Amino acid sequence: MIDFGFDKLMLIGAVALVVLGPERLPKVARTVGVLVGKAQRYVAQVQSEVNRSIELEELRKMKTGVEEAATNFGRSVQGSLDEARETLQTSVDELGAGSRADDHGSFYNDLTHTYHHPAPPVRKNWRLKRGATPLWYKQRHGVRRHVQSGAARVARFRPPGRTLGPR
Repeated sequence: MIDFGFDKLMLIGAVALVVLGPERLPKVARTVGVLVGKAQRYVAQVQSEVNRSIELEELRKMKTGVEEAATNFGRSVQGSLDEARETLQTSVDELGAGSRADDHGSFYNDLTHTYHHPAPPVRKNWRLKRGATPLWYKQRHGVRRHVQSGAARVARFRPPGRTLGPR
């Protein structure tokens, strides 16, 4: 912006005092101050908007660079996987070629089919399983170890000194 020194501002103030007079000078000075403030805010707003657009453009360039790097990496990984798959397939075909002649590719079928484990048998006596649970596990998870009637539980947790007997 235009750089005004103290001497130039004094000269402008003296000329304005002579031209405008002492009655109108404060109003004009306030109006000029308001207009200069609005102009400064407008310039700052435009400058911040320009900076934001520049940063946004830089982010877009960075985004496209990262996307290109990711696609190149994906292609290289996919190429390596395809190459490994082809190598594995040729070695399986070579190994399976000799055994296919006599048992119709049982080795090849064993490699390609998955084995399903049977479901574990249901234990009819679940008390054995609960009895094998360690004591520290039962205490931590609040498993009851002894059967107790409702009246015995009430008596157990009754405050001391109170009885239900006759008075």
